[in-house]
Amino acid sequence: MSTPEAPSPQLGRLLLTGAAGGLGRVLRERLAPFANVIRLSDIADIAPATGAHEEVVPCDLSDKAAVDALVAGCDAIAHFGGVSVERPFEEVLEANIKGVFNLYEAARRHGVKRVVFASSNHVIGFYKQDEHIDAHAARRPDGYYGLSKSFGEDMAQFYFDRWGIETVSIRIGSSFPEPLNRRMMSTWLSYRDLTTLIQKSLFTPDVKHTVVYGMSANRDLWWDNAAAAHLGFVPQDSSEVFRDKVEAQPPVAPTDPNAIYQGGAFTAQGPFGD
Repeated sequence: MSTPEAPSPQLGRLLLTGAAGGLGRVLRERLAPFANVIRLSDIADIAPATGAHEEVVPCDLSDKAAVDALVAGCDAIAHFGGVSVERPFEEVLEANIKGVFNLYEAARRHGVKRVVFASSNHVIGFYKQDEHIDAHAARRPDGYYGLSKSFGEDMAQFYFDRWGIETVSIRIGSSFPEPLNRRMMSTWLSYRDLTTLIQKSLFTPDVKHTVVYGMSANRDLWWDNAAAAHLGFVPQDSSEVFRDKVEAQPPVAPTDPNAIYQGGAFTAQGPFGD
């Protein structure tokens, strides 16, 4: 699936955090047309820059001074850094809670006015799979990771209300080359649709703080994006092409969280260290 066509770069420098992660590696190339320079950052090793259009700047998100230096000179931020799975709270605290605070503080200090925040469906993971919700539904995080993403959305709202920094919080469903199980038939987000959604999130004017669900045009949807219609996001892909392959898997027990909750297995992970 190809990357959406992009106009000539509209940004001078775009910061992509989490550039060594699963989605970060995918987005490194796909977001490059949106800026003259893409600054790539992670705490993990990143492949070296491939030309003058790339900068590699390692950074620990929990280090406030390092994050401040990282954001300096950037025009917009695509924040995909941090812990991306359910982990002990102490780990999530450093990267996802301190980290998002440090990022928004740096954006405030350096005059960055647009952030794309990689939130997650795990913000609302305790809704049942037979419930249909929109962005105004009360949050029901399914773990420490989901709590951290809920906190990030509150940070985004606060920094808009207080300092006018606009954010699109993308509640990413399941962004993989293809859905891995029956639950992901509803939550799947293709890389092409993710790239388009980020493009809309970066360049749509007057987004304030917008929450949008990141999913492709799948047959059985749990989420309603009417509140984010101003983004003009129209997904082009669907999990339906994978249905036969996924439904050939052994059936899931009706008591399995993957068959009950929108957040799937995350609802049953932890506590840690008992």
